[in-house]
Amino acid sequence: MTPRLETVGMDSFIVRLFDTIDEDHMPWLTAADAALREAFGEALVDLVPSYTTLLIHYDVMRLTHTEAWDLARQALHGLQPTQEAQGERHVIPVWYDESVGPELPRIAQRLGIDTQALIARHCGRDYCVFALGFAPGYGFMGLVEEELATPRLKTPRQKVAAGSVGIADRQTAIYPMRSPGGWNILGRTPVALFDRGREGYSLFRPGDRVRFEAISRETFIEQGGDPTPLEERG
Repeated sequence: MTPRLETVGMDSFIVRLFDTIDEDHMPWLTAADAALREAFGEALVDLVPSYTTLLIHYDVMRLTHTEAWDLARQALHGLQPTQEAQGERHVIPVWYDESVGPELPRIAQRLGIDTQALIARHCGRDYCVFALGFAPGYGFMGLVEEELATPRLKTPRQKVAAGSVGIADRQTAIYPMRSPGGWNILGRTPVALFDRGREGYSLFRPGDRVRFEAISRETFIEQGGDPTPLEERG
């Protein structure tokens, strides 16, 4: 693994660690995130890890372009993932039901299985949080097994309820707040993903792992979930 540095602006550049998306790459990206944050210190404006890269935004009043590149190279020299770079594991309760997950029966029918089998398969593995984006606290997770992969909706919904759990291609995610969206919705969680009172605001960080756990409607409501059916459109 040889990091490559790519300029994207007068005060920012990308560190590219890999060219393909793979769950096994995330410990390296998480370790690189920690090493770069320590190296840049107060000169760091922002650092955004993603699937295969990290975007570094630095203070040009503290570092020249050459100094920033040298800092990055030194920080990444001899990089090795550590146990701390494995991320946190979260178990997220989900109420899987057609009223809040309209695509649940359609995907099950396409696979020739019942909805309970689809739910078991979606809950049957840990998913890696590759990146945060789209909305505060929105974690892009994967990889969903190939048979479950489903293209985005041709016509996105104008309103997707907060907590909605969906699939798009080989990724899965949870909508942290009500917003437009074109993912295939399977269910809903009562867990808040974004909270201004939480350190770092977001429940997830890149490198974390997520396991979904099916719960009943009663448990969902007891945990603070809103059972209002998801509108098909509008």
